[in-house]
Amino acid sequence: MHTKSLFFIYAIGCLFFCITITIIIIPLTYKTTTMAAPMNQTFYISHGSPTLSIDDSLPARGFLKTFQQKVLPEKPKAILIISGHWETSEPAVNAVSGLSETIHDFYGFPEEMYRLRYPAPGSPELAHKVKQLLHKSGFGSVGVDKKRGLDHGAWVPLMLMYPEADIPVCQLSVQTHRDAAHHYRLGKALAPLKDQGVLILGSGAATHNLRKIDRRGGGSVVAWAHEFDSWIGKALAEGRYEDVNDYEAKAPHAKVAHPEPDHFYPLHVAMGAAGENTRGELVHHSWSYGTLSYASYRFTEKR
Repeated sequence: MHTKSLFFIYAIGCLFFCITITIIIIPLTYKTTTMAAPMNQTFYISHGSPTLSIDDSLPARGFLKTFQQKVLPEKPKAILIISGHWETSEPAVNAVSGLSETIHDFYGFPEEMYRLRYPAPGSPELAHKVKQLLHKSGFGSVGVDKKRGLDHGAWVPLMLMYPEADIPVCQLSVQTHRDAAHHYRLGKALAPLKDQGVLILGSGAATHNLRKIDRRGGGSVVAWAHEFDSWIGKALAEGRYEDVNDYEAKAPHAKVAHPEPDHFYPLHVAMGAAGENTRGELVHHSWSYGTLSYASYRFTEKR
């Protein structure tokens, strides 16, 4: 066979190989690398005082700064955060196009805290999915706020957990005139988002009575706070979600620990989104001011 013929056959073979790679293998690789991994767990974070944003003496700050390394190495595709600092009459989500505004909704704190920014991208797409899922589960009215940014219940923990601010964030409100079971049902409705790589994150405080805190910063944990915090931790560890939904009747000192439920209801959303046969695992525990618990939980399958 002539040399030119052999070269022609070789060239045709190489061309066919390149076309095969381009048409079949490269698209498959692209699809694999861009497909979000499911989130098999949800979280409730106690963000406590706004000074968590600057105070390195708070153990919870160190916990959140190592969250990616020690707790959840998988990077979420997006984050749905439920903050106790956004109250509405009916469920509502923000749907910000572009970067989210950082809302400094606190007063009388060090000036440097008001200069902090967390410019995470908003996610109208996730907001739309949240609204669809809630409608599908029977929640008739769901508000969409296209301007509201992230309050400190959202951006303070997120700036420590994901300081790059490169993950789209959508925030969901709480309804303090409704009960814990209502928020648990919200979570159950939103559970499918986990399969799409969305991290569902409740943000509040395991105990939250600002009138009872010891601003002198000394001493041991007071009895009522310890007893409530311990009861909740044990109930979650045992997966007794019905008891946690009925915490006002069953938990000791419930109305002292939470005179208002705004900082506790995000836990119920995260708990509901975890799904059946799950439990709450304590991933961090510390105290400040003798009454403010920074207990934080991961909801994951029972072992």
